[in-house]
Amino acid sequence: MSRSVLQPSQQKLAEKLTILNDRGVGMLTRLYNIKKVRTGRRGRGGRRAEGSGGPGGAGRRRGQKSRRRRARIERRLERGVGAPQPLRGAPVPGPGSPGKGGQSAELRSRENRKTWVLQTEHTILAIVGCNAHSEIVYDVEAAILQIILRQQLAQLQKEKSEILKNLALYYFTFVDVMEFKDHVCELLNTIDVCQVFFDITVNFDLTKNYLDLIITYTTLMILLSRIEERKAIIGLYNYAHEMTHGASDREYPRLGQMIVDYENPLKKMMEEFVPHSKSLSDALISLQMVYPRRNLSADQWRNAQLLSLISAPSTMLNPAQSDTMPCEYLSLDAMEKWIIFGFILCHGILNTDATALNLWKLALQSSSCLSLFRDEVFHIHKAAEDLFVNIRGYNKRINDIRECKEAAVSHAGSMHRERRKFLRSALKELATVLSDQPGLLGPKALFVFMALSFARDEIIWLLRHADNMPKKSADDFIDKHIAELIFYMEELRAHVRKYGPVMQRYYVQYLSGFDAVVLNELVQNLSVCPEDESIIMSSFVNTMTSLSVKQVEDGEVFDFRGMRLDWFRLQAYTSVSKASLGLADHRELGKMMNTIIFHTKMVDSLVEMLVETSDLSIFCFYSRAFEKMFQQCLELPSQSRYSIAFPLLCTHFMSCTHELCPEERHHIGDRSLSLCNMFLDEMAKQARNLITDICTEQCTLSDQLLPKHCAKTISQAVNKKSKKQTGKKGEPEREKPGVESMRKNRLVVTNLDKLHTALSELCFSINYVPNMVVWEHTFTPREYLTSHLEIRFTKSIVGMTMYNQATQEIAKPSELLTSVRAYMTVLQSIENYVQIDITRVFNNVLLQQTQHLDSHGEPTITSLYTNWYLETLLRQVSNGHIAYFPAMKAFVNLPTENELTFNAEEYSDISEMRSLSELLGPYGMKFLSESLMWHISSQVAELKKLVVENVDVLTQMRTSFDKPDQMAALFKRLSSVDSVLKRMTIIGVILSFRSLAQEALRDVLSYHIPFLVSSIEDFKDHIPRETDMKVAMNVYELSSAAGLPCEIDPALVVALSSQKSENISPEEEYKIACLLMVFVAVSLPTLASNVMSQYSPAIEGHCNNIHCLAKAINQIAAALFTIHKGSIEDRLKEFLALASSSLLKIGQETDKTTTRNRESVYLLLDMIVQESPFLTMDLLESCFPYVLLRNAYHAVYKQSVTSSA
Repeated sequence: MSRSVLQPSQQKLAEKLTILNDRGVGMLTRLYNIKKVRTGRRGRGGRRAEGSGGPGGAGRRRGQKSRRRRARIERRLERGVGAPQPLRGAPVPGPGSPGKGGQSAELRSRENRKTWVLQTEHTILAIVGCNAHSEIVYDVEAAILQIILRQQLAQLQKEKSEILKNLALYYFTFVDVMEFKDHVCELLNTIDVCQVFFDITVNFDLTKNYLDLIITYTTLMILLSRIEERKAIIGLYNYAHEMTHGASDREYPRLGQMIVDYENPLKKMMEEFVPHSKSLSDALISLQMVYPRRNLSADQWRNAQLLSLISAPSTMLNPAQSDTMPCEYLSLDAMEKWIIFGFILCHGILNTDATALNLWKLALQSSSCLSLFRDEVFHIHKAAEDLFVNIRGYNKRINDIRECKEAAVSHAGSMHRERRKFLRSALKELATVLSDQPGLLGPKALFVFMALSFARDEIIWLLRHADNMPKKSADDFIDKHIAELIFYMEELRAHVRKYGPVMQRYYVQYLSGFDAVVLNELVQNLSVCPEDESIIMSSFVNTMTSLSVKQVEDGEVFDFRGMRLDWFRLQAYTSVSKASLGLADHRELGKMMNTIIFHTKMVDSLVEMLVETSDLSIFCFYSRAFEKMFQQCLELPSQSRYSIAFPLLCTHFMSCTHELCPEERHHIGDRSLSLCNMFLDEMAKQARNLITDICTEQCTLSDQLLPKHCAKTISQAVNKKSKKQTGKKGEPEREKPGVESMRKNRLVVTNLDKLHTALSELCFSINYVPNMVVWEHTFTPREYLTSHLEIRFTKSIVGMTMYNQATQEIAKPSELLTSVRAYMTVLQSIENYVQIDITRVFNNVLLQQTQHLDSHGEPTITSLYTNWYLETLLRQVSNGHIAYFPAMKAFVNLPTENELTFNAEEYSDISEMRSLSELLGPYGMKFLSESLMWHISSQVAELKKLVVENVDVLTQMRTSFDKPDQMAALFKRLSSVDSVLKRMTIIGVILSFRSLAQEALRDVLSYHIPFLVSSIEDFKDHIPRETDMKVAMNVYELSSAAGLPCEIDPALVVALSSQKSENISPEEEYKIACLLMVFVAVSLPTLASNVMSQYSPAIEGHCNNIHCLAKAINQIAAALFTIHKGSIEDRLKEFLALASSSLLKIGQETDKTTTRNRESVYLLLDMIVQESPFLTMDLLESCFPYVLLRNAYHAVYKQSVTSSA
C-alpha cells in the first residue's frame, strides 16, 4: 500500500464517519418506508402466508424425480433474483408460500406453480435468454409454462414505462444501499490498515461514530433482508429497463448478487468482519468501564443517591464533574446494540476474552429484543443461538445464551420496573429543585441530561418489550405510571429551554476562565506536539479565551461546530498507529477535551442535546401502545395531572424525519397532528364530564333550597307548635339542606370531593402549557376545554328545561334559572383551576339561547318557552280553562271537569315572568313578543274578513248610532258577532300576557342597568307631540325593547303592517279598520247574556277574560290607525259613542237572560277608558252617565259579597 494511504490527515476518517453515519440513518429511513409501504399493499391485496403449507400428503407422495426437476427450475428462477410483485395487486403465492389444498412449499401443486411463474416475468430472461445454451430438460409442464410466459410478455411490453416509473424509487434505494455498503467496507478497511486506537473514554467521538457506523450498517442489511419483495422489485425493474433500453441496468448484476448474498445478513457479515475483529473488539471492550456502571439496579442507584442535588447540600453549587463526561448520558440502548451486534460479528473474542464475554452476557440479560429501527425489533437470543448452533465448539456459548434468555425473561422486567419507579421520584426531585433554583442548571447540567437519558432508555425499553414478552410476566410490562415519568422529562426539557441563557452565561465563563487555562497548561506540558496538532489545539485555547459574558447579554449566536469537528479530526490524527502525538499516551488530554466539548454544547447546542438525550419520537411508530398508555393515564385519577405529557410528546415526532426521505415528512406530520388533537380532545372531554357531574350535584343541592321544598318543614313546625301528631312514628326525619357540609371526620370523602380532586388534577394538566407547536401548527389546550364547555353548557341548559313535546311539560322558569345559576357558579370556579375566560363561555352560550336557534341549528330555551306559552298556556286560555287575573297579575286555572296537567299560576306570576326575562334576556323577550304579535295579526286578519262580510250593515250602523230602532234592526242582520268578540278576547289575552312579560323585563333591566333604563324612560316621556311618527316609532321600539309600555305598540304595528293587501286600496283598508271598531262596539251588549261575564272584584276581572277586551281595543285601534295615518283619538271617540249607545240600550231590556250581567259589562267602558292614553273620563261622562258606572260597581261588589256569604 502506498505511503499516502497511511497518512491519517488524507484519509479524512472523521469526515467520512460523520457523513456515512448520517447517510446510513437516511438509508434506514428509506428502507423502513419501503418495507411498510410494500407490506401495506400486500396486506390490502391479499397477504402471502408464511410457512410451508398445510398437512396435505399429496406432495409428500411425489417421486424423487419430480422433486429434482422442480429444484432445477427453481434454481434458475433464483438466478433471476426472485418473483415480482403482481402488476394488478392480485394475491399471488410466492416462493415458500402454500398453494391450493395446503401443499408444502417444496412440492407446490401444478396450478399454483404456474401462477407463481406467471408473475415472475423478469425470470424469463434467466430461463430463456441467459440460459439458452444450458442443458435444461423441459417436460410438458415446462413447455406449457413457456407458452403462458410468452403471453405475459406482451402485457409487460405495454406497461414497461409504468413499471419503470413506479419501481424506480425502490430500485435506486437498493442501489444506494449497495453503494453505502461499498463505502463502509472501504472505510473499515482503511481503519484497519491505519490500526486506529479506540477507547470510548478517551477518543469518544471517534469510537462512538465507529461503533454507530457498524451498527447502522448491520441494521441496514437486516432491514433490507426483511423486505420480502426486494427480489421481485429489482428483477421486474431490470426486465422493464431491458425492454425499454435494450440492455440491463449496469448496477443490476452487483445488486442482484448483494441481495442473494445477504439472504442471511448476520451470517454473511460474520464472515465479512473477520479482518475487522481486532478494531471492533478493542472499541467494544473499552465499554467495560461505562456499560456496567450504567446497567445497575435501582437499589444501587438509590444507595448512591444518583441524580440527587440535595443529598449533599454543601456541594450543591459545585459543578458536576466526570472523567468520562459524554459517556454519562450515553444511551444504554445504543451501548447494548453495540455490544450484542458487535460481539456477534467478532464472536471469536468471546472465547478468548473474559471481559468481552461478561459484557456480552450482561447485555443479553438486560433485554429480550433490541430496536433495529423505529418499531422494527430484533430478538437477540433466538438469532444468536441460530447463528452459533452451526459453529463447531460453540455449545458453551449457546448454553450462555439460553441462561441469559431465562434471566432476561425472569428478572429484566422487574429490574426495569424498579428503575422506572426510582427515576420517577428522582426526576420529580430534580425538576422541583431546578424550578425553584434555576441557577443550578449551570453547575448541574450534567445531572439533567443524565436523568433525561436514563428515563428515555427505560421508556423505550418498556415500549419495545411490551408486545414481545411472555404473558406470564405481563404485569412487569404494564406501567400505569409511565405518564408521570414522561411528564417530569418534559418538565426538565422545559427548564433547559426556558433557562438556556442562564446555562450559556455559566458555561461561557467556565470555558474562558477554567477550561482554556487547563487546556493551555496541558498543551504546554506535551513532550511532543507536531505542528498540525499544535495549530488545532492553539485555536481551541484562543476560541475559548475570547469568550465573554457580554456576548450572552448581547444575544450573540454561538457556533462551536467547527471546534468540535476539529477535535474529531484531531482524535483521528492522534489515534492511528505511529502517530507523532498518540492520544493513547495522553489520556488526560482526551478526557479534558471531551469535557470541554460538553461545555461547548451547553452554550450553542442545547436543543440538539435535548434531542440526543430525550427524544421520544419512537412513540410515533407505536400508536396503539401510545393511545393505550394515554387511556390508562386518564382512567387513573392520580395520573391524570400528567396527561399533558402525551400531547407534548407529539412535538418530538418531526425529529425522526430525515432529509433523504422527504416523502414521509407529511405522513409523520399528519400523524403527530391527529394524535395531539385526539389527546387534547379526550382530556377536554374528561374534564367536561367531571364538570358536568359536579354541576349535577350542585344543581341537586340548589334544588333542595327551592321554596316548594320548605312546605313540609313549615307544616311540621306548625303542627309541632299546635302539638298535632302527623305522619307515622317510624318515619325518618327529612335532612335539611346543608347537612352534606357537616363533617365529623376529615377522612370521610364524598363523591363531590372525589370529583373536585379529579378535576383539579386534570385541569393542572390542561393549564400546564399555554400552547404547543406541532409541525408548525399551534395547539392551545385551554381552547379545547372552552369549546367543550360551551357545547355541554348549551346542551345542559336546553336539557334542564325538561321539555316533553308529547305531554307538553316544561320546567318552571324560576327552577330553570336556579339550576342555570348553580351551573354557572360551578363553571366560574373553573377559573381557579384553568386560566380560561369563562365569561366568554357565558356570553357565547347565553346569547345564543336568546335566539330562536343556536349556532348548530338546535332549538334554544327561547324557542322552547315561546312555543310552550303560545301552544300550551295561551291555547288553554282561549279554550276557557284558564283566566287572566289582573289583581294577581297572573293566569290562573279555572275549575273544570278535565284538570290541566300544570298550574298556570306557577308559570305566569310575576316571579316566574321575571325568571323568564332573566333567562331569555331582551333578545329572547323580543322574539317572544314577535311570536305573540304574529298570532295577533292572524286574528286581526280573520276579523277583517268578518268585517268585509258585514261591511254594508256596519256602514249603516256607523251613521245610525243615534237611532235605536234602526240600530236594533241592523244588529239583527249582523253575522259572526260572537266570533268577533271571541277573537278580540283572544287578542286581549295575548296582549295581557305580553304586558306581564314586558313588565317583568322592565323590572329585570331596572335591576341590572338602572341608569340606562331611566334614560330610555326619560327619552320616551319627553317626545314632543309634533315629532314625526317615524321618529316616535323608533323611540317606542327602543322603549319596548327595554320593557317600557308605549302608547302605540311598535311590535304590533310591524305585525299588522305586513298584512296590507295589494288588491285593496289604502282608503278601503282604512274603512275596514274603522268598521272593525264599529263591529266590536255594537257587539259588546251581547256579552251581558253570558253567564261567565260576571265581574269578580277579587280578581278585578271576568272569568271569561272579557276584561282583556279593553287592552285589545286600545292597542288594536292605536296600531291600525297609526298604520293608516288616521286620528287614533277620533276613532276611539267614535268607538266610545257607539259602545255607550249600544250598552245604554240594554238598560231598557226587560229580558233577564239578556241583561243577566249588564252591570259587569258596563264596567268594560270604564276599563277601556282607564287603559287608553287617548280617552278621558270627561269624554266617557259625556257619552255614558257616571252614575250608571257607580251603580254597576256597587251591584257587582254587593253580588260578590252575597256569593261569598
